[in-house]
Formats: sequence, C-alpha cells, structure tokens
Amino acid sequence: MGQTVDIGRRIELVPLDPHFGDISIGLYRQHDDTGPVYQVYTYSRREGVEDRIAFVVKAMGVLGGMEQASGGRLRFPCGHEHHMGVKRVFLEACKLDPAGPAEPRPLEILDKKSGLQIQVLSEGDGVYRVTAHGEGKDRERRISFIAGGLMKLAEIDEVSGTLDQVVFPCARVHDAMIGQLLVRAPNVRAVLREQEAVLSRGVLAAPSQQDG
Repeated sequence: MGQTVDIGRRIELVPLDPHFGDISIGLYRQHDDTGPVYQVYTYSRREGVEDRIAFVVKAMGVLGGMEQASGGRLRFPCGHEHHMGVKRVFLEACKLDPAGPAEPRPLEILDKKSGLQIQVLSEGDGVYRVTAHGEGKDRERRISFIAGGLMKLAEIDEVSGTLDQVVFPCARVHDAMIGQLLVRAPNVRAVLREQEAVLSRGVLAAPSQQDG
C-alpha cells in the first residue's frame, strides 16, 4: 500500500519545469512552532531530481531573503507568511538557469516606459519609498504605478497619505524580496495574468504521470 505524505497546502505550481525534463514542481505551505514554513516538492522520481529541488530551495533563499527551516524547508526570518511574495520568489527561482548563479537583484531598475531610473529606498520598519531619477515623462504617475505594483505583487500596504511609499505588515526589512519584485512591478498586470494562466492549466502530476 502506498504511503500518503502530508506536505501541506499547495500555494503555487510550475507545471512544466523547462530546466529538468518538464516535471511539475509545487510550493507548499506548512506550519511549525516558528510559524509558516514552505516546502518545495515534486512527485517525480527521475534521477537527479533531488539536486533540482535543492537548487530551487537555495535560489529561493537568495532571491527572497529566506532562511532554512527543518526538513529542507524555508521560512522568512520575520515569521510572517508573505503569501504573494513567496509565490513570486518560487516562480522566479524555477526560471533560473541551474548553470548560473542565483543572485539578489538590486533595488533599482530602468523603467522602459518612462525612461526613468527607478530606485526603491528602505526607510526602516518595513517601509520602502519609490523614487525616480533621470529625464523621463510622467514621473509622479510612474512612481505611484510602480509602488502600486509592489503592493499587488507582495500583498503589502500603502503608507497612509502617500503615493510613493509601501510597508510590510511585519515591519521588517525585505530587501531581497523587493529587489526581486521591482523588476516585475512596471508590468504588474501582465505578471498577474501570466500567473493566473499557469494556475488555470496546471496540476501537480502524480508519480505515474511523470517521467522517471
């Protein structure tokens, strides 16, 4: 008789991993005595799959500023779940080429639509301020739009009375996560549509349906 493994609630899915034979990989949320923890899991048993999962876990730690928990799981040092943020970090980690390094992104990007250099500054206590530099158009509008993109992608809050500041509810610094999400914030609508499309067509296949 097969053994049932309780891996928690699946919150995100890569249905076809292009870097490892199109296997499906899921991200699961669990809880232990420290709070929410996350498990990267696949039903595939092809040779080398353990190394693939280990790479994704390590990459998530770098891209999201996460730390190791027991059993190869991950958590945020602040103890919060950061539901939307961790989903994005997982998807980005799975996109990385395993032959290359996993590196945190800077808190600065070129906004191609406006031509402005966008920078996000940590103000402390989980507050981040979006600024813009250079010759570009619609400065205030783009700052507000990108701040709004960060709020949607990370499920964080607007600082009351501002259009350029956001704050994590845990009141802790999350530079790595902000850097990872900033590159997507100018195109947040396309990112969310892509994520919905993946979820609508994907299932985590059982072992009999996966190679190996």
